[in-house]
Order: sequence, then C-alpha cells, then structure tokens
Amino acid sequence: MPRIITPATPEHEINEHNARMFGSPKERLDFYRHEIQYETSILANRTDAYLTAQSFLVIAFVSSMGNLNQSWGEMFTLIVPPFLALLGVLSSLNAWPGIRAAYKIIEHWQLKQSHLLRSEPLMGLAYDESPLFSEAETSQAGHRKSLLFSLRTPWIFLLFWIVLGGYAVFIQLA
Repeated sequence: MPRIITPATPEHEINEHNARMFGSPKERLDFYRHEIQYETSILANRTDAYLTAQSFLVIAFVSSMGNLNQSWGEMFTLIVPPFLALLGVLSSLNAWPGIRAAYKIIEHWQLKQSHLLRSEPLMGLAYDESPLFSEAETSQAGHRKSLLFSLRTPWIFLLFWIVLGGYAVFIQLA
C-alpha cells in the first residue's frame, strides 16, 4: 500500500521509499541521460524542420524577386516577396515556443544530472581514478553553448525576414 510521506516520517523510511522508487544512482543517471538524449533529438528534429522550411521560403523569395514579366512582374514582385517575408516571420514566431520548450526540458534534466553527480561523487570513480563526467561536461554553461544554434536560429531568421521584406518593398517603391 502506498504511503504518504509527511514531515513527521522518519528519515530511514524516506530513504527506503526513495531507493525503491528511483533505484540506484546508476539507474537514475541512465534515466537522466536517456531523457537528455531524447529531448536533444526532439530539438534537433524541430530545428531541422524549421531550417528546411526556411530554406524553401528563401528560394521562393529569391525566385519571386527575379520575376521579369513585362505585364504583371512589377505587381507580382511588390506583393509576393513581402508576403513570403511575412510568412517567414510568422513561421519563426511559431517555431520559437517548441524550440524553447525542448531547450527548457533539456536544461531541467541536465540540472538533475548535475545534482546527482555532485551528490554521488563516487559514481565517476567506478572504473578508474578519473571522473566519469568532468565539470565542463555537466556544467550549465557547457550544455547551453551546445544548444545556442537551435535557440538563436528563429531569432536570426526573424530579423532576416524583417530586413528582407522591408528591402523588397523599398526597392519596388523607390
């Protein structure tokens, strides 16, 4: 029967409950590493899909700017490229929450892993005298740097589309 843990519960019962619930530190580390890997693959897939969509939009934008049709080319290049730029802005704004959510989940599991490795210093010394994970591998700054590309890409493309859309309108009206 499940027990409710209260502040009055003896420490040994809490430790026993945690040991049954979470298993060994190795099992927890494996779980955290699996979750980090899973979320990282989700982030990579979202970034890949976003970059693929952006590359098609860039191709469509450049093709539409190169329209030289005498009868309707000017009106086409006045309307379609800014519309594609707006579509690029909207897709950047739409991609950001999913990319940010995956990043936050990865950050959560990295933090859990870091706390586990700090609380169980002997885990890294299981096979030799050098630690299993160095501080550079488990630090928050280290994993944040590795995810910066995915985090910055929507904002870079957002700025890119705003500038390109403004330039498309300016060049047609000037």
